Amino acid sequence: MKTELVTPNIVKRPAEARGVAELGWLHSRHTFSFGNYFDADHMGFRSLRVINDDVVEPGRGFGEHPHRDAEIFSYVIEGELEHKDSLGNGRVIKAGDLQYISAGRGVVHSEFNPSPKKRVHFLQIWLTPKTSGGVPRYAEKSLGQAAGPNQLTLLFAGKAREQAIEIRADADIYFGKLDAGRQLEHSSPAGRGQWLQVISGDVSVAGENLKPGDGLAIENTRTLSIKSGGGAEFLLFDLN
Repeated sequence: MKTELVTPNIVKRPAEARGVAELGWLHSRHTFSFGNYFDADHMGFRSLRVINDDVVEPGRGFGEHPHRDAEIFSYVIEGELEHKDSLGNGRVIKAGDLQYISAGRGVVHSEFNPSPKKRVHFLQIWLTPKTSGGVPRYAEKSLGQAAGPNQLTLLFAGKAREQAIEIRADADIYFGKLDAGRQLEHSSPAGRGQWLQVISGDVSVAGENLKPGDGLAIENTRTLSIKSGGGAEFLLFDLN
């Protein structure tokens, strides 16, 4: 019996190819179609629907707006992001921390840069949940400098494990941190796909070299070898 060879499917999404939104107070780059930016070739990847790379000017932000049936994550790269929502949560999310809202049957929230002088730079990420409705949820993951070097730290998961917070999507979300000249491996069951989003530094994976803002979709590969020449931080999404 012959073993069927499966060809890896690798698609790079360069930072400079992303959609652009410039509103004066907001400088945004869209990995996938969002708002006034539409690209039929980039509507999302599996359950990953939005990766917006946002810079908000001092004292400005997104006023109250509703969401439903979305798993929403905000990762602060630089500065601080003030969050308020209809669940009664009010937090200032600091650089290196990641916030989660499961909108469920409906939630209203706002995001604001509380600094009078400094910009805030953050990623806003949406995943499509497995089912619609449900009671909204809120959680935070404080990483700061605590994330272990040269490893993947599991932050959120479709099933709670390893101190990860359970989410309503069949997805595992990891924070990766590599020192210069180091590498790590990630293995996943057959049939799943991965998206790697570079936050800082340089990453080499699946024959592609990535810089900040670059993303990479990976399918038909059971084990990834992720390397960095000068050190890097990134998010890795393992998706059904």
